[in-house]
Amino acid sequence: MAGSKVEYVIFDMDGLLIDTESIYTKVTNEILAPYGAEMTWDIKAGLMGKLERDAASYLLSFFPDIPLTIDTYLSRRTVLQDTHWPTVQPLPGVRKLASQRRNVLLKTAHLQDLFGLFNDRIVCADDVRGKTTGKPDPYIFLYAARQKLGRRVGEGEGDSVTEEEREERAKGLVFEDAIAGVQAGKRAGMSAIWVPDAKLLSVEYSGAYTPDQMLTSIEEFQPEEWGLPPYPENA
Repeated sequence: MAGSKVEYVIFDMDGLLIDTESIYTKVTNEILAPYGAEMTWDIKAGLMGKLERDAASYLLSFFPDIPLTIDTYLSRRTVLQDTHWPTVQPLPGVRKLASQRRNVLLKTAHLQDLFGLFNDRIVCADDVRGKTTGKPDPYIFLYAARQKLGRRVGEGEGDSVTEEEREERAKGLVFEDAIAGVQAGKRAGMSAIWVPDAKLLSVEYSGAYTPDQMLTSIEEFQPEEWGLPPYPENA
């Protein structure tokens, strides 16, 4: 449930801010089609959030008779994806949410030595390669909070986390479209908002980690419910 006052927000990108998941699905099924195979949402749900090669291995494990190696599959996928990336669009509500950054920049233009442009506050898979197995491991969210936002969230889980670090983690809010991403956010000790593709709702999930709030679109997000400034009336 919404209600926790947050001080920082971390967004997933693919399928949450921009509509890339539909391209991943389309391209993968174009590759599988000649073999009479298809990636269903049951399969897709299991690979979302995984590192690239792990996701490819997971996908191909469902089709052991298809003569595709991980490298061949990824190579073909890259070629096809590259033709689609220039057409990617933001998902509903994202422009409204992102537009608030303009207001922040206007208010802090005279304090750029402190605020900067936030351009380096992006974490890619390459940044954490070799340090995580991918979501639901919470490492990437803790890394983002610690390295990009300067939050004293520490590392790891369980008894190694101090009370101060737990309190700092609880101030974070994660937006995710993947089940594994929600799990990672909750394991990081943060609140999590799930904005799934409608097709993902048909996939059974019985895990211990559940989102604090579920939205059908980012358009439904009400910042003030989380202690954040509300949208301007004309937004």
